[in-house]
Amino acid sequence: MYGLLFILLFQITYLDARTDPEVNFNVPQMIEYWGYPAEEHKVQTLDGYILKIHRIPHGKNEKYSSSNKPVVFLQHGLLCSSSNWVSNLPSESLGYLLADAGFDVWLGNVRGNTYGLEHVTLKPDQTEFWDFSWDKMALYDLPAMIDYVLNTTKMASLGYIGHSQGTMMAFAGLSVYKELAGKVNVLIALGPVATVGNITSPIRYLAPFSKDVEFLCKFIGACGFDFLPSDAFMKFLATFLCGHKEFEDIICENVMFLLCGYDAAQLNKTRLPVYISHTPAGTSVKNIIHYGQMVESGKFQRFNYYNKKDNLDHYNMTEPPVFNASHVSVPTVLYYGEHDWLADPRDVALLAKALPNVIYSQEIPKWEHLDFIWGLDASRLVYKPLLKYLNEYAMLEIMA
Repeated sequence: MYGLLFILLFQITYLDARTDPEVNFNVPQMIEYWGYPAEEHKVQTLDGYILKIHRIPHGKNEKYSSSNKPVVFLQHGLLCSSSNWVSNLPSESLGYLLADAGFDVWLGNVRGNTYGLEHVTLKPDQTEFWDFSWDKMALYDLPAMIDYVLNTTKMASLGYIGHSQGTMMAFAGLSVYKELAGKVNVLIALGPVATVGNITSPIRYLAPFSKDVEFLCKFIGACGFDFLPSDAFMKFLATFLCGHKEFEDIICENVMFLLCGYDAAQLNKTRLPVYISHTPAGTSVKNIIHYGQMVESGKFQRFNYYNKKDNLDHYNMTEPPVFNASHVSVPTVLYYGEHDWLADPRDVALLAKALPNVIYSQEIPKWEHLDFIWGLDASRLVYKPLLKYLNEYAMLEIMA
């Protein structure tokens, strides 16, 4: 499967847990396994990508989905998929908690991940298929998915919860498309990312080489194709995280943990087989390079081709356009971690200062980037508290 880094040697006894059946399930099967209803829908973007998105239309104890149910859309982060929201037990997974709280829950996916490998004319074995980074996800995938969800549910707006790259997509897309912003009643950003000048992820060490795209492509993966890390790149990443004996064989073979870090105190070891069988879910080499560029520039901007002519061809300007977070008018909630490698508190502070409508912001002590999707305390510290904001703005939608 494209974009998925398989774990070659996985010892079940090493984790002191049985192999979970969810390891071999797709997302709808994972949802149905726990007794919830599941749907898969196909969404076509304006530039021809076909995305499979998932739905939990109602809670476990409801027989049917009622009309006029508030809608919430969840968007995963870098190298992830919709599986992130249902990878823990139902009492600990945001997707299930929201469904049981009365929401019509939709789980997004983006081009290049496990559920975004179709296109009307291109195939994943063509270099043209992988000619994208997160800015295309923000400007094409995001509006296509939101419009599809609202057209299907017949609702005027929805609540949006993003993690990591899912927040970047929102900040970028909502800053450009005013009409799209009118379709989101509240934006809840978990591990919010816009500028990345202060990140401590090993991605920052790629920044000095970002202008040498050919070298960087060869170093981190197959240039022009999906992100399949080279041995040299994995060894490079491993130097920043490995050495924790308990997890070394598992963590250090998974690029997701190496790029984002992990918090041993919050990591549910019994669920590791599920996490690593579904994540990383794939992206393009160009997307990884884009992050490196942004570390170097310190700007929240589109992909830089470094050639003035190429930038002119793509943007009608010699430098890539910068997304302006001050144009995001949607009421916004920010949750961020004290030790986050990708959403550094200093970058979050810059973002919060730029956003014009932050209604709540909270730093979670000691938390890392992945704690927002897999943390043992995520339900208690983040998921249940954020219901307050979803309910408040969803009810305004229902009453309108």
